[in-house]
Amino acid sequence: MCKVRQVFYIAQSNFRKWHKNPQIIMCFLLAFIFCFLLSDKVMQFAQSRDTHLQGLEAFIWTFGDSQSVLAISILLLLLFSDMPNLSNEVPYFMVRTNRRVWMLGQILYLLTATFCFMLFILGATVLLSASRAYPANMWSDTAAILGYSNIGAKIAVPAFVKVLELTDPYHCTIHIFLLMTGYAVTMTGIILFLNLCKNNGGMIGGVVFSMFGIVLNPDIVASWFGISLERIRIANILCGWISPLNHATYYMHSFGYDNLPKLWQSYVFFVLVSVMLFALSLWKVRNYPFQFTGT
Repeated sequence: MCKVRQVFYIAQSNFRKWHKNPQIIMCFLLAFIFCFLLSDKVMQFAQSRDTHLQGLEAFIWTFGDSQSVLAISILLLLLFSDMPNLSNEVPYFMVRTNRRVWMLGQILYLLTATFCFMLFILGATVLLSASRAYPANMWSDTAAILGYSNIGAKIAVPAFVKVLELTDPYHCTIHIFLLMTGYAVTMTGIILFLNLCKNNGGMIGGVVFSMFGIVLNPDIVASWFGISLERIRIANILCGWISPLNHATYYMHSFGYDNLPKLWQSYVFFVLVSVMLFALSLWKVRNYPFQFTGT
């Protein structure tokens, strides 16, 4: 139990550094601005049609798209660029505990901070749409118009018929939130491990990880390799299985009548990759050359 308390205390010490930290403040401000910009299309459409939204629909239609998930996850590079945190109190932690416990505290901090960041994204999106929202667990007229016409495609709002017909707003929100969190935790695992391998390696790894998701877009793959419209479905399935970003995109999953990944398979994918990355970080920290600056 003593070791467990030490892990929690180390994670707590990292959260204390959030107080008046310009880097943290900037990250959350940018996240709020992104939420405003990304959800504004849905709100403007609802206002122009004088319709209302279910309270969670702005979040659903905003972050049901892979590009929006990518845009928000990139902010994690700013939030966790200095991990593991080598502040002045770390030598004292090393004296009173060991490297393994210290690293577990860093991992707990990463998991908790990522979850809090995603909760902030959800709360900000709901708040921005509150003026035209209702709480009932049923799709709105706005969603019906966007989903059953080509208007959603024209204004780049991912309202898909299969989402409207096979789920409800509450369950859909839970899945989108968990998929985004899984993708974000995977990225933070990459940042942590590569920073242990080389200074600023995490930033490079995070950018490469993000670019990998962009490149494995079905439309881009089809354009590069000249895939015909008849075979683009195969490219869509392959990218859905290979790309972590597509695993984090809700509509890129099987709802019972295609060969895309099922939701539980994406959850297993994110859990396994994250556990592997954190295990590698625990292994790497054994020989990590600590370099402390300051007094």
